[in-house]
Amino acid sequence: MNINDMVNNLTPEVYENLKNAVETGKWPDGNVLNEGQKQQTLQLVMMYQSQVLKSEQHFTVGSDGEIVNRDKTHLKNQFKDNFAEQQADKVTSDPQSIKRFKHDDI
Repeated sequence: MNINDMVNNLTPEVYENLKNAVETGKWPDGNVLNEGQKQQTLQLVMMYQSQVLKSEQHFTVGSDGEIVNRDKTHLKNQFKDNFAEQQADKVTSDPQSIKRFKHDDI
């Protein structure tokens, strides 16, 4: 099996475990990755991001193989939009929720 077949056959759960191992430097069972494992796991994670996820999130590998780098304005707008969606979901999901007011609102 070549590496492209391996990447295309990874399950999302295995990808998340590999990604967490790269981020923390440890396997899920607590064993530390050696240098070779770190390099190979990082390569596999990056290939999965570019070939399977085709992610366009900040600091991931895009489908063209390049690192996706967003400017500050784009990220602020993205976070603001996500926050607004979360707030709208909270209001619509629980109409009996307690309303919060600031001191000057009263």
